[in-house]
Amino acid sequence: MAEALQAVAARVAPGVRTRDLDTFAEEYLRRRGALPAFKGYRDYPFSLCVSVNEEVVHGLPSERRLKAGDLVSLDLGTIVEGYYGDSALTVPVGEVSEEASRLLRVTEEALMRGIGAVRLGGHLSDISHAVQTHVEVHGFSVVRIFVGHGIGKALHEDPQIPNYGSPGTGPRLRPGMVLAIEPMVNAGGPEVEILPDNWTAVTKDRSLSAHFEHTIALTEEGVEILTQV
Repeated sequence: MAEALQAVAARVAPGVRTRDLDTFAEEYLRRRGALPAFKGYRDYPFSLCVSVNEEVVHGLPSERRLKAGDLVSLDLGTIVEGYYGDSALTVPVGEVSEEASRLLRVTEEALMRGIGAVRLGGHLSDISHAVQTHVEVHGFSVVRIFVGHGIGKALHEDPQIPNYGSPGTGPRLRPGMVLAIEPMVNAGGPEVEILPDNWTAVTKDRSLSAHFEHTIALTEEGVEILTQV
């Protein structure tokens, strides 16, 4: 799925319809023998979530055409031989503002800080704290109503993984865990609201938002990122 998400991101350009990105993603997955995990999940009608600018997550593909200066979050889930994967990234459309570039950089760094905080025998909240600390020191905010999650033979499994919190609390991290870590970071405040389509979450203050996600596995040897090219 890492290759699928990179292939979708490579098609992002001014004038491209978000619906066409969804169609391409599904066709790519099926050609490679994978199934789209999102399509039909809780009646979600698409294979890809495409969230633009102030849209945080769960944006619905449509006839909307991207334009230069947009930020586009691409969230893709797959099923391969009964096992689920989940990954996301946010990409610029052409030249973007300095603030937008900084938001992208900090959000991706926060994801890697969260992954870097994973230690066998450590606590789940160590991940949360690492994400929050990195985001807030740069003047941005983490979304609190959406969280990362366990993943495996279902798309969403326990435990939930908030992107904020104190370290040293929550479940112990142990071999065999598979986790989807996904910072959602706003340029403004952390509050979000759901649009009338009952899916698209946007920043309440309409500030820009970015989203990066990897699925990782904990083994006796350490951490393996499963959704990295």
